[in-house]
Amino acid sequence: MHRTLFVPALLVLAAACSKAEAPSPAGSAAPASPAATAKITTMPKFEAAPLLDRIKTLSADEFEGRKPGTKGEELTVKYLEDAFKTLGLKPGNTDGTYIQKVPLVGITATNTSPLTIAGAGGRRTFKWRDDVVAWTKHVADGAGIRDSDMIFAGYGVTAPEFNWDDFKGVDVKGKTIVVLVNDPQVPDPADPSRLDPKTFNGKAMTYYGRWTYKFEEGARRGAAGILIVHETGPAGYPFQVVQGNLQEKFDLVTPDKNMGRASIEGWITLDTAKTILKMGGQDFDALKKQALTREFKPVPLNLKASLALKNTMRTLDSRNVLGKVEGADPKLRDEYVIYSAHWDHLGVGAPVKGDRIYNGALDNASGVAQLLEIARAYTQVEPKPKRSILFLMVTAEEQGLLGSQYYSVTPVYPLAKTVANINVDGINQWGRTRDITVIGMGASDLDDYLRDAAREQGRELRPDPESEKGFYYRSDHFNFAKQGVPALYIDTGEEFIGKPAKYSQTKRDEYTEVDYHQPSDQVKPDWDLSGAVEDSQLLFLVGYRVASADKMPEWKPGNEFRATREKMLAR
Repeated sequence: MHRTLFVPALLVLAAACSKAEAPSPAGSAAPASPAATAKITTMPKFEAAPLLDRIKTLSADEFEGRKPGTKGEELTVKYLEDAFKTLGLKPGNTDGTYIQKVPLVGITATNTSPLTIAGAGGRRTFKWRDDVVAWTKHVADGAGIRDSDMIFAGYGVTAPEFNWDDFKGVDVKGKTIVVLVNDPQVPDPADPSRLDPKTFNGKAMTYYGRWTYKFEEGARRGAAGILIVHETGPAGYPFQVVQGNLQEKFDLVTPDKNMGRASIEGWITLDTAKTILKMGGQDFDALKKQALTREFKPVPLNLKASLALKNTMRTLDSRNVLGKVEGADPKLRDEYVIYSAHWDHLGVGAPVKGDRIYNGALDNASGVAQLLEIARAYTQVEPKPKRSILFLMVTAEEQGLLGSQYYSVTPVYPLAKTVANINVDGINQWGRTRDITVIGMGASDLDDYLRDAAREQGRELRPDPESEKGFYYRSDHFNFAKQGVPALYIDTGEEFIGKPAKYSQTKRDEYTEVDYHQPSDQVKPDWDLSGAVEDSQLLFLVGYRVASADKMPEWKPGNEFRATREKMLAR
């Protein structure tokens, strides 16, 4: 999940409980949505109480943190199936069930030989968990590196469109590379106090900055080990979140049993990185500065790295849960708007202040609850939308977006017939806002639908204030976008009604530092779901109008996913 919690929980917005209001002048001028003429004669109510009840149920200790392959999954899947049936949604799979099986392999790694670095200046061993967190995705009894040559490879990025190559033809096959998190924050040549907006989108993280990309690129180049240097600011979360990877990790079962990946993938703390580089006669700060230039070349450290892991494995079929509302137009019924949210969290793990259950109330019991309320609305709205609506509750998001990845490459309904994805990963628990944050704002026509619906609530759109943290690449909509399907992902606004200017950032920072991926992610006594009620109506209206429009939404010109979509639709 990305990040986003809050005052009396049962406030019901009049604007969210009645017919949509007339448009207000809020927001900047923009083209009207293609579906602006879609008229609703019976508008369903949205209320806070049902949202809160569902969140409390899904995040209760009984559900044991909803980890795939556990009792928590069994309880969650049953809850979702029963909810879909009670709401009147039809089975979402073509086999007549609400289930899409997702084949996973679960790997629990035990450190049998610690990370040891040796060079001319001596030999040093680093502490498991405290200094280094590593794993292997190899479906094998174990994996490791032994006397592997170490290379500092900058940010580990190869980006031809930015004329950027951190490898410069250096062969890293069989070697262990040390790379920096995020993508290069390159100063603007015209004003060094700012970031260059033409290189890696300036402040906004690109996919090159995601840790998943670092492991993918290292594997493509044959690296035996890939160690990412953790820095809290650029990563977007503290090292304790990384330490959560020491639990059982899941991956999709692939034909090569993941042997094409590096033997060792992992993170090291900033202090560990500085120590290792110093052993290699290098200064971390100096190398990081060099890595911000196109002239950077990989730096051999003249060090050898060794580390070994033993695996305990199991295979299982986890489950995506799907329910649908059929469209009213026989000609468009086979086209789908997909709402998605991940039902999983981290399960039972290392105790924090005596609590071992990672309940995941915000992340993402809240998103599941919101989608169920939106699903209820679709069964009550009149007239029914022309296209069908699919509610997709996916597994294993916390393991690397695996459930949505599986659906995106083995879809139940063709992606060429999937007109849009609307994803929810955490809802607003802090009260009403005058705005709504759009992650990846300007990507597609879905922003126009959202802008129109927001205006009717007297609200405006705002770009992501923390674009450097790469939230666009950190939730399930990304897998749909990669395949070409226009995807919308919103977050809580910044301007809270009746709150000081810095309130939003203060609450975001508080959640990231205290509750994100921790047992303390629970329903709070002071939650205020009035903003979530308003957002529920907002996302309902967007999906309804997209499903009722004469044409499919498109990616905006210049978007990185537009060509994939055009190629798909041309077949």
